[in-house]
Amino acid sequence: MADVIRGGVIGYGGAFNMGRSHAGSMQNTEGIECVAICDIDPERTKAAKEDFPNVRTYNDSDDFFADEGIDLVTIVLPHNLHAPVAIQALNAGKHAITEKPMCITVSEATSMIESAKSNGKMLSVYHNRRWDQDFWTLKGIIESGVIGRPHTIEMRASGYGRPNPDWWRSVKSVSGGVIYDWGAHYIDWLLNIIDNNMINVTGFYIDNEVWTDISNEDHARAFIRFDGDLVADVEFSQIAKIGGDRWKILGTHGAIQSADGHFKVWSEVENQPSEQEISYQGRPGHSFYQNIVAHLTENEPLIVTPESARRVVAVMDLAEKSAKSHQAETVPYEF
Repeated sequence: MADVIRGGVIGYGGAFNMGRSHAGSMQNTEGIECVAICDIDPERTKAAKEDFPNVRTYNDSDDFFADEGIDLVTIVLPHNLHAPVAIQALNAGKHAITEKPMCITVSEATSMIESAKSNGKMLSVYHNRRWDQDFWTLKGIIESGVIGRPHTIEMRASGYGRPNPDWWRSVKSVSGGVIYDWGAHYIDWLLNIIDNNMINVTGFYIDNEVWTDISNEDHARAFIRFDGDLVADVEFSQIAKIGGDRWKILGTHGAIQSADGHFKVWSEVENQPSEQEISYQGRPGHSFYQNIVAHLTENEPLIVTPESARRVVAVMDLAEKSAKSHQAETVPYEF
C-alpha cells in the first residue's frame, strides 16, 4: 500500500451528500486521501469533479474497481447493494467500508466478513454515531454503576407521517424496511452501551395498514432479550402520534432518561446524588477515519469491527423473522 492510503468513494448521490462527506473526511484526515469517485449518473460525477478537482471519476463500477491506484473503497449506496458491492471491492483487492447498516441479512454480513478474511483485507462500517455525544455520555454513566445493573432499556424513534414514495428508503426490497433506517443507529448504540450477550429477538410489525402505497412497514417494534435478566424495547414507527424518549433506562438502583442536551439520572447508590443532570461530552481519541488509517498503518484495533456491525443486522433481520413466525428468534452465535 502507498505511503498515503488512496481512497475511493462509490455513490455520490445528492441526498444527504454522504458521498461528498466521505470524500471530504478522507481529504481532511492525515494518512488518507480521496483519489477516485464513482457514480452511475454523469451529473453526479460532474459535481464530484467540481467538489474535488483532482479525483478521477468513473461511471462504470467495473472500471472503478479495476483502478489499481485505489487501496480502499467507501460504499455509499442503497442498503441492498452494500453486500454485493463490498464483496466486489474486497475481491478486487480493496479494503472496504460500507455506510450503515452493513447490509440487510445476517447471511449477507457473514459473506462479507468471509470475503474480507479470504482476501486479507479490512472491512468496516461507518457507524459514525458511536461518536455522538449523547451515546458516549450514556455509555459512561452506565459503566460508572450509578444506576446499578441495567435491567430495562427503552428506545424510541417514532412519529406520524407518510414516507416519500419516490425515495428508495421507502422501498422495502431496497432499504430493508422501516427498522433499517434509524434502527441502524439505535441498535448499534444499544449494543455498545452494554456488554450482555443477546439471547433472542421478538418482533412486532404493522405492515402497510396506513401508508398502503409504501412497501416499508408502518411500524416496527422489537424486544431483545439479553443474558443477565436484561431486556430492551426499541420502536421505529411512521404511525406513532405520541412519541417517546430516545432513552429510558431502568437499573436495579436508579434510572436514566434523555432530556435536551443532558441526561437526567436518579440513583439509590450510596455517595451518589439522588437526582442529577449530566451534560453531554464527546468521545476522546481518533475519529472514524483516523482509526481506519491507524488500523491499516499501525495495526491499531478497529473501533467498528464488521462483527459488531453484524450484530446490528442480526437484530433487524431476526425482528422481521419473528414478526412472521410469531415467536422469539434465537440469535445465531457465529459472531
